[in-house]
Amino acid sequence: MKSINRSLLFCVLLFLCVVSAMAQDDVSLFTINGVVKDFRTKRLLSYATVTVLGTNVGTVTNSDGIFVLKCPVDKKTAVIEVSHIGYQTSKIVVGNIDQNEKETVFYLSSKEVVLGNVTVSPVNPSELVAQAISKISANYSNAPAMYTGFYRETVQKKKKYINIAEAVINVYKTPYSQNNGRDRIRVSKGRKLVSPNPKDTLSVALQGGPNSAIFLDMVKNPGLLLSNDCLGYYHYEFVNYASIENRLQYIISFTPRVTVSDPLYEGLIYIDKETLTITRIEFSMEMANKEKVTDAILQKKPFGLHFNPISVSYLVNYRRMGDLSYLNYVRAEVKFKCDWKKKLFHTNYGVVSEMVMTDRKDNPEEKISGKESFRDNGILSDEVKNFYDSNFWGNYNIIEPTESLEHAIAKLKKLQ
Repeated sequence: MKSINRSLLFCVLLFLCVVSAMAQDDVSLFTINGVVKDFRTKRLLSYATVTVLGTNVGTVTNSDGIFVLKCPVDKKTAVIEVSHIGYQTSKIVVGNIDQNEKETVFYLSSKEVVLGNVTVSPVNPSELVAQAISKISANYSNAPAMYTGFYRETVQKKKKYINIAEAVINVYKTPYSQNNGRDRIRVSKGRKLVSPNPKDTLSVALQGGPNSAIFLDMVKNPGLLLSNDCLGYYHYEFVNYASIENRLQYIISFTPRVTVSDPLYEGLIYIDKETLTITRIEFSMEMANKEKVTDAILQKKPFGLHFNPISVSYLVNYRRMGDLSYLNYVRAEVKFKCDWKKKLFHTNYGVVSEMVMTDRKDNPEEKISGKESFRDNGILSDEVKNFYDSNFWGNYNIIEPTESLEHAIAKLKKLQ
């Protein structure tokens, strides 16, 4: 059982210490700068999905609701689709976007779930989850695929960023009818900024970071969460209905009902009412036994350092295209405190990683060899160079940095 949980947690293993890619055509791009807001309240909508309808090109908004989407010029007649949980999907023809505007605002209207005058059968949540698991091979791609994605990880000490690393990645995924044993990640290009401040003597890094595209694809790597053998570990409860991409979803909550050697999880599973596709999972590690949590996520630390985990949380989102769903967005966040023996005060740290799939090619001729794949024990900031070049990403779509992250990048650049 330990090995199952370890594979699930590779993307959040913390290492503490003192101290060619899928080709993109070289064509002119039509770049859309946008922000997504609630139509009524004008609230910024984080992690909204933005796609070019009928293609595999897309991105997500950052926590400030901002995105930049790059499309080939011949896509000017294409349609941009913006969706968010609980909102009606919005569409706009690219050619109708005013290029004189510095930023296009996309307003989404909240979508109330109205069941109408129908008889709603009682939902058995545990049976519903079991049925969704049984339909994985029918609801997800059974063709191998090569994805292009963007990955970013940040480390904050209190409110200050001390480590930023990001990369364009290629992700080779085998069919969902197979396990993830032959899935591979390759870093195409990447960059980093690490604080040179002597006071930031405790460096924190994610082990295996970009491999979150493999390990946190919970539909393909169920671990202690979605495997049939572990269904009995949880208590399931029907919470409500929600709308995602204008499709009705069951919301099922889950909490641990037994105690096992590894930490279990609690959270929400969103299941498409019509197809029983698992479309979204929000979950966090139970924190009742912090020694157990520490053993699960901490790989190494200096002698004399006290490590106190606060929270470990995840978000995994799938995007529906045609009759199938594909991995779209993954986010992991770890919060913890550290203090040294004989010192009175502790320091808060936060580690966030996020990955979005920006393009996909089905049945690719190439695969990613084991030699060129990112290692499970690899650390991204050890394998990429310092930056900054405003045109570093070229034609690739990325997750736009938030305003606070842009300030942090500018500050760290001055210290290099």
